[in-house]
Amino acid sequence: MKTISLVSLFILGCLSLSCSSGAAGRRYWGKTEPPKENVLRYISGSEPESLDPQIPTGQPEARILMALYDGLVEYHPKTMEPIPAIAERWEISPDGTEFIFYLRKNACFSNGEPITAHDFVYTFRRGLSPELAAQNAYLAYEIKYAQAYNSGEAFVKDKNGNFLLRRDYKDTGKKDFDSSGFGPDTEFHRFINSPARLTVPYAEKELEAYLKDNPQMREVLKDKELVPVRAEDIGVEAIDDYTLRLKLELPAPYFLDLLAHQFFRVVHRQTIEKHGNSWTRPENIVTSGAFKLAVHRPYDVLIAVKNPEYWDAENVSLDRIEFYPLEEQTTMMNLYKAGEVDALYNNTVPAPWLDEIRKYKDEYLDYPEATVQYYTFNITKKPMDDVRVRKAFALAIDRFALAKFRKTAKPLADFTPEGIFPRYEEVRKRVYKDLLKEAGISEEEWNRRYFDPQKACRLMQEAGYEVVSKENGRCEVKNFPLGDVSLTYNTSEVNKAVAEFIQAQWKQNLGITIPLKNMEWKTFLPFRKRLEYTGIARAGWVGDYMDPNTFLKLFYGPNNDSATGWHDQKFDQLMNRANSETDPEKRFEYLARAEFYMLQNQPVIPLMTSATNWMKKPYVKGMYPNPGTLHAWKFVYIERDPAKWDRDVNEDLLKREDPMVEAKLAKLMKTQLDFQKRRRGE
Repeated sequence: MKTISLVSLFILGCLSLSCSSGAAGRRYWGKTEPPKENVLRYISGSEPESLDPQIPTGQPEARILMALYDGLVEYHPKTMEPIPAIAERWEISPDGTEFIFYLRKNACFSNGEPITAHDFVYTFRRGLSPELAAQNAYLAYEIKYAQAYNSGEAFVKDKNGNFLLRRDYKDTGKKDFDSSGFGPDTEFHRFINSPARLTVPYAEKELEAYLKDNPQMREVLKDKELVPVRAEDIGVEAIDDYTLRLKLELPAPYFLDLLAHQFFRVVHRQTIEKHGNSWTRPENIVTSGAFKLAVHRPYDVLIAVKNPEYWDAENVSLDRIEFYPLEEQTTMMNLYKAGEVDALYNNTVPAPWLDEIRKYKDEYLDYPEATVQYYTFNITKKPMDDVRVRKAFALAIDRFALAKFRKTAKPLADFTPEGIFPRYEEVRKRVYKDLLKEAGISEEEWNRRYFDPQKACRLMQEAGYEVVSKENGRCEVKNFPLGDVSLTYNTSEVNKAVAEFIQAQWKQNLGITIPLKNMEWKTFLPFRKRLEYTGIARAGWVGDYMDPNTFLKLFYGPNNDSATGWHDQKFDQLMNRANSETDPEKRFEYLARAEFYMLQNQPVIPLMTSATNWMKKPYVKGMYPNPGTLHAWKFVYIERDPAKWDRDVNEDLLKREDPMVEAKLAKLMKTQLDFQKRRRGE
């Protein structure tokens, strides 16, 4: 199998910007010939952290894991809405807290063994196990007792053998929901629908910290038995081999969308138990998706081949996908131009090349993306433990200038991206207006949050630093502890350019030159998560589903995935109240209040919302610029007839009908749609 290396670029003789422009009158940028084999050659981003679907958190891994593993549902190739996968149909309880999935009986792992509801029970329990310590575990916290199990908590039992109930001791904003009349009645169903039990930390150190924050609970727990929450207690049940039940703690309108995430994709228990940490090696791995792993040479290539055991194999068009882990933009673009690869991942076209590349309207894709680019503060260490310092650093960045510098971005001061959730944005605007009045903040001041160097200087002075004023509202902070602060980012040409731009902003507006550090992606993620960085770190988030919750949930709970060290019970209560609401309008109001409260604490600096900004050859079909740039690979195919190639891809490509893709979607959706009609009595 031919691999791609930097050496080939010298042979091609195309390593400079000068060769990025095409000849006048040419329709395509560079060589445009379909590969002789039925293969897609795709640049996927960084080398994957892991091929275990429950371990990595990044988008580069998600692209690969979507090929190797299947779940209850899959992302719609255009909208990212959930469509049937291993679950051919499902039903939801009237209160929105219970899901019953009916699995296909022809679904198999890549070794030919059948996939059953018991495999999903194992997968969910494994992902939430404290021993695995999966960073994505919080995604399953909607499931009843999932967070308590993952966090190592315990139920509280009195001397009469009765468990204490949450509603009697905690004001969390969570209600009790009972869907006991929904679906088959089982002993587990009766347990999971009983009023929620009180849970507290089980480990001595964590329990003592909890009692320090909740002194009234010390007497409550006196002479009580702590019973650790087990994997068997979480709201996941195999009713039979092909029927799976999930019980949520609260209604979650987005939960079905969430289940397409790789964290919930089914894994093979026997392989994991036999091989331990080496189960993802090519010689050991057993997968569940449309493709299976054939070759993995780290930092070189990962090759996935069509899985003949896949339940929908007849509708999988490609024989092979070659994933290339690259990050350097010039290298990627030159490989694409030379016809060595067929498509690139998002945000890959260098800003200086955009004016030229946009001319190639059959290849360049520029669509709104459900993503935010931001910087995190480590608030557990000085000087970023001071909210005034954090706000000063945020206000000292001209986000409009940054967006202009990036060319494909829009400035961002809130945390949820602009233009993706229009109804939420309308509600948020109204809620913010009321909250600003309560906080005594004028709308004029609030609108300056995109850039206000004068206020930034004033905040630094209030924080106790020596500030020397300069012209245009700028200043120089004399005694800032530069030895305690750096800006760390994962290695990437784009990330470096943005970091240098922002470094210059802080120098210009605060007189502070923050040192820059870069790290490889695989090392950077756990480094940031463990709060080992000093000061500030780069971050980006692509929505896992199409709801504002996918962004705000990053800050929810004591073990959240914000990588900031920030956690606040008031924020959690607002989120709980939001997701207890069945009225969409009221739910958005609580979400907006939660977002406003978090931003007032400034654990992060929202920077910009990106566009998709990528390229694909016109013969690559079924691969769409959806809001997450995550592709359901079984819909992708190579079209060899030039008359059927994509044209003008930025003009409503998502609305065009592709007969091959539409036929596959109709076949997948028929069972679920027919089931829904029968339920409605149609």
